[in-house]
Amino acid sequence: MHFYIMFLMVIAFVLAVVYLAKIAVLQFEQQADSDVLRVKESYFRIIQQKDELAAEKQRLQDEADRIFTLFELTREITKTFDELEAFQSFKDYLARQLSFEDCQLVENFPEDMSDFSSFKGYKFFPLKSKRIVLGELAYKGIADQDEEIFAILAHQFALALKRIRLYKEVENMAITDSLTKLHTRRHLMERFNEEFARAKLRKSPLSFLMLDVDNFKRINDQYGHLSGDAVLREVGRLIAGYTREIDITGRYGGEEFCVILPDTDKQGAMLAAERIRTAVHDEKIRAYDAALHVSLSVGVATFPDDAQQLDELLDKADWALYRAKKQGRDRVVGFSVYGE
Repeated sequence: MHFYIMFLMVIAFVLAVVYLAKIAVLQFEQQADSDVLRVKESYFRIIQQKDELAAEKQRLQDEADRIFTLFELTREITKTFDELEAFQSFKDYLARQLSFEDCQLVENFPEDMSDFSSFKGYKFFPLKSKRIVLGELAYKGIADQDEEIFAILAHQFALALKRIRLYKEVENMAITDSLTKLHTRRHLMERFNEEFARAKLRKSPLSFLMLDVDNFKRINDQYGHLSGDAVLREVGRLIAGYTREIDITGRYGGEEFCVILPDTDKQGAMLAAERIRTAVHDEKIRAYDAALHVSLSVGVATFPDDAQQLDELLDKADWALYRAKKQGRDRVVGFSVYGE
């Protein structure tokens, strides 16, 4: 009996040990599974981080490529201050980046839209600077997936176009008299030097007109300086309107004007001066409440007949103007001999 009890106790002990062993093994397996899951999660996190890093690297590479592309485009189109040259540089660069059939710069839309029949099948991209539309890019043949790249490059061209126009505006302000819209004296003399050197090189005639508004002080005194400004503005408009495209007109100072006539001999210059004088004489100038008749005195000198040097030509035109004033104003006088 005692032996039987001992035997049962041994069996119970063994069963307890086996049970505890199973529990331990189960806990070990669960711990192992948990460790494996943690390892898997860590592995997947590493893979995910690797993919994210690869995606970020690609994004940065794409951004760097985009910035480099814009830098290259900007460098090419800012080499010039000519709009057509800048557009050609843009178009050439665009051809190296994308495939397209055609791209044109349209600066002004015609009132009659039927004129746009030649743009059938084109898309239009507005070139804007803030709220100002500088023009349109008419294009076709660009794939849908390349539209975004085209838009980026077009925006960059719009910035360059704005820069070119701003430069021209500033340049024009620097060389244009604000009142008469003719050239300033400084720019006029620069062009005079250029044209005189060209005339000497080509052995061609060059004439110079010096024009002065008669009795301008009396106009200022009687009608006021604002009316005087109106007279100068209108005289400047008439001078510009009665000269050729190749002629160079400018305000010399005060009520004096000058005209440079390339490839023009003395006879041609006298005719041109008389045409301007007559136009001013026949014009009724509205100066606020007054309707004024004004006149011009004009002095004419010509290279090489009258002078061999620029300063001499200018001085002789001024002398001829003095003679016109002395002879009664409202007339054209060509230089002949000092003292006459």
